[in-house]
Amino acid sequence: MLESIIKDEITAHLDNRNRIGQSQHGFMKGKSCLTNLLEFFEDVTRKMDEGDPVDEVYLDFQKAFDKVPHKRRESVWPLSLLAFRASAHGLALSRHPRSSDPSALATALSHQPEDPWANGCQSSMLSHPFRKHVKPKKQHEIRRLGALVKKLCDATGCQHVVDVGSGQGHLSRYLAFGHGLRVTGVEAGEELVTAATRFDSELLLSLRKEAARKLECRRDIPDEEVTGQLLPHHLVGRVGSGASEEDLLQLLEAQGSPGLEGSPFVLTGLHACGDLGPTALRQFAQCPRVLGVTAVSCCYMKVTTGSTAESGYPMSTWVRGLPGHGLPYKLRELACHAIEDYAGRLKQRSTGLRVHCYRATLETIIRKIDPSLKRPGVQTPRNAHLLSFEDYARAGLRRLGLDADAQWDSDLVSSMLAQEARVLAYFCLCLVLAPAIETLILLDRVIYLKEQGFQCKVIPLFDPTFSPRNFVLVAAKGDRRVSDLLTCLEEGAGCT
Repeated sequence: MLESIIKDEITAHLDNRNRIGQSQHGFMKGKSCLTNLLEFFEDVTRKMDEGDPVDEVYLDFQKAFDKVPHKRRESVWPLSLLAFRASAHGLALSRHPRSSDPSALATALSHQPEDPWANGCQSSMLSHPFRKHVKPKKQHEIRRLGALVKKLCDATGCQHVVDVGSGQGHLSRYLAFGHGLRVTGVEAGEELVTAATRFDSELLLSLRKEAARKLECRRDIPDEEVTGQLLPHHLVGRVGSGASEEDLLQLLEAQGSPGLEGSPFVLTGLHACGDLGPTALRQFAQCPRVLGVTAVSCCYMKVTTGSTAESGYPMSTWVRGLPGHGLPYKLRELACHAIEDYAGRLKQRSTGLRVHCYRATLETIIRKIDPSLKRPGVQTPRNAHLLSFEDYARAGLRRLGLDADAQWDSDLVSSMLAQEARVLAYFCLCLVLAPAIETLILLDRVIYLKEQGFQCKVIPLFDPTFSPRNFVLVAAKGDRRVSDLLTCLEEGAGCT
């Protein structure tokens, strides 16, 4: 306590008499190593642009700067690289759950300890009937998102959930059977809807057998008594980017969603692809009956861009008015990479990393064959890194409909393949920006909802090492604050 008082007095004395220069960043409130790096780097680049000579002297740099191991020696990172990394990290949302205790959010959501990797092929967090046909990654996601949707339904007073892009119905099934909600799944793929209906029947049969064992004297047990609620209703339909609120309601009511007539509901989407995420947010903003939304998005490269009202990016008026706000395909595709998984592969020096150089070399060959193919969608076989480059290239050309027997300059190809380390370094530098690009896309959606007058938040709901697209955008209408809802989740409190 005494040390703190003395420190405050000394600091106030120096501040009041301007004894501390503006260049001091260490141990100063509001300043840090990041601000020091950015300010210094800006000053150096400005002087170099003006043609002035710049000398840099580093003292005790081994302790002051980050180092990376390189074979048997340590390398000091260039200041420009440190500033680049610090800037990219500083501009990105944290990808890890907000709670200081990593297991706290999981406990609040499920009332069970976190254990997504308990079994190599099955997660122990869901009971056996819910695990069938569901991979561990998806189990991790539906368990957490399902609990969040249930809390949002309780907070908004909704009993019905519409799951857009429901696929094989794993989330819909968990919400209906596991949380007792009335669920309508909307999916454009008819074969996926067929599979969802079949999986519902299998789960119902499994639950019926379990109930029959507990009640041996009864054979005819109603579905409602087995599940505690109606089965999820799956329908074939598409919620397009230009769909109005009337289009959505007409789609739901035309196929007879049980109990939905005139009732409010919550929209949800687990890894809504491309424009489906923005569309769900627009439906929430426009339709009075949609009282809440949870949107986990993916496939940002499929999002439409432009200045129209239906564009997936930018959504907000504010971002649309910024100069240079555009995000080309390459940047949106970059935001979809699993950086945690990639970091693990780098540490393990995975041989699969050579595919980057393979692909870059093949694209060069393709452009020489057909200059119009500037961004060829090269689909290569699995375990492509185990192939020789020639086999890899022939397979890629064949899949593009090009001459698989085409000849190329062997010396040129050899020189490009020798640049594998540089290609890998370039890709790593690109990946540093991936979280910041995803942050820009998500914050644009937050600003859009704020412009419409709604409460919303973006939170990292899933473990990023298990589920790379782990952000969920939560929004609600009414008096209940979204921040209060999230506080309930993190503290494990009731959300009544």
